[in-house]
Amino acid sequence: MMAPLEIRIGLRYTRARRRNHYISFISLISVLGIVIGVWALITVLSVMNGFERELRERILTVASHLTVTGRDGHLKEWPRLAKRLGEVTEVTGSAPYILAQAMLANGNATTGALIRGIVPDQERSVSSVFQHLRSGNLDEFKTGKWGVVLGSELALKLGVETGDKITVIAPRGRVSIAGVLPRLKRFTVVAIFELGMYEYDSTLALIQIDDAAQLFQSQGAVSGLRLSVENVYRAPLIRSIIAQKLGSEFLVSDWTREHENFFRALQIERRVMFLILLLIVAVAAFNIVSTLVMVVTDKQRDVAILRTLGFSARSVMAVFMVQGTLIGLIGTTIGGVVGVITALNVETLVPFLENLFRIEFFPASIYVISDFPAEMRWRDVGQIIFVSFTLSFLATIYPAWRASTVQPAEALRYE
Repeated sequence: MMAPLEIRIGLRYTRARRRNHYISFISLISVLGIVIGVWALITVLSVMNGFERELRERILTVASHLTVTGRDGHLKEWPRLAKRLGEVTEVTGSAPYILAQAMLANGNATTGALIRGIVPDQERSVSSVFQHLRSGNLDEFKTGKWGVVLGSELALKLGVETGDKITVIAPRGRVSIAGVLPRLKRFTVVAIFELGMYEYDSTLALIQIDDAAQLFQSQGAVSGLRLSVENVYRAPLIRSIIAQKLGSEFLVSDWTREHENFFRALQIERRVMFLILLLIVAVAAFNIVSTLVMVVTDKQRDVAILRTLGFSARSVMAVFMVQGTLIGLIGTTIGGVVGVITALNVETLVPFLENLFRIEFFPASIYVISDFPAEMRWRDVGQIIFVSFTLSFLATIYPAWRASTVQPAEALRYE
């Protein structure tokens, strides 16, 4: 089955070698602009999706899905509360914790840290931090042994390795005749973890909950309960259920609330980046307008002949819309293919470029994530291709309409 005459003429105009090479150059620029725009959009959005996924997974490695604490920031009857919460549907684990700030010292090296007192067996049900140990083991991580597990960057700041001693200085001191003396305790570094997230690797230290209670004088209370759920995306709904179950006596939070501003900022940044990169495609679409306007001027004699042969204004529009749409289709297709290939291989390409140019795009000391993750979503690819093709199609309307208004008598007057 042969294609309609308008399509055949439009394709012929596209393939023909033009007398005006400037028009051919503008056409090439239009295609390249669309290719670069689509390529950049797919690649950048895939990288941003990867960053969001990595941040979420790494945050949830340490942060709890849900947290329950008292109005005063403490829980006293936590074993009974943990039993009640275990009856809630979709809650898969709970673990008590004591959270406090302290100073860590080793020789002349001193730094602040966030101390979390935990029960290791229960902590495994709400956190996977022990699956990221870089060195050491948990054999000596027992109550009364005064062992501590440090983040890799925190251990580097203190200049310690597994088996070394550090001093923990509690903020609440002891009152004596000489005044208020700081509460000090020597701990042995039993293990070092590395999550690949600088915020946690550089500030977090884990100790036994009974040791924390003695050091910080919590008097039998804990800071709260950490809960894990089957589906982390249902955490807000489960939080509402638990809050209704426990009443106003307790405060219930979930990971989306604790990091709400952070993930909202990521979403806003993603939308803004999409709009900025879409401007590349829009500029290329304007180039299509320029190309077709010049083509219409160059082909006025041909248009006049077609009109005298019985072509309607609508058919003339179709001829030039086919030509402009084909430019958009070629650019969108090439950009989509290159963008998908790049997005699928970003994690390989970036280390290659870093080694080639001897630079580090994301230093671990500055950025939360030091590697270059990517997660391509076909929905994003489809949206980008649709928007790009739509802009290209819309760009053909005005030049095609202008071609349809050419009057045969005027165009052929001097022929």
